[in-house]
Amino acid sequence: MVRSYEPVWKIIDQRWNNQLHRPLHAVAYYLNSQLHYQPNFRNDDAEVKEGLYICMRRLVNDVAEWTKINLQLTDFHYSRGTFSLENAKVCRKGMLPGEWWVMFGDRTPKLKRFVIRVLSLTCSSSGCERNWSTFEMVIQVLEVI
Repeated sequence: MVRSYEPVWKIIDQRWNNQLHRPLHAVAYYLNSQLHYQPNFRNDDAEVKEGLYICMRRLVNDVAEWTKINLQLTDFHYSRGTFSLENAKVCRKGMLPGEWWVMFGDRTPKLKRFVIRVLSLTCSSSGCERNWSTFEMVIQVLEVI
């Protein structure tokens, strides 16, 4: 029985590795307030942080700005400043991540600008369309098995 699913798992793993397992997705995960403050958030995951720094290097050209963003990241991570306000905490789950950053990221302007750029880049539906094509292939494979 397990053997019959191996081709399906290979397709899913290939899609994960080639499309979904990217630095941009890691940084969007890290900077999403809905996810970042959850108890099961992977804040010690080196791969997630590496994705953050890879994207920062690609999207931010100035080393001095990297430093400012890193300093401001600590306020976000430890929920300090405006991120500690009761309104910010309540709105983490109720607002879209980009809107949340617009409303509560003013004390961290370099980070806010970076986050909004990242979250804007992750909003394409083309990846979903490719996934549906892949899943259609998976269904065809299952029908054959």
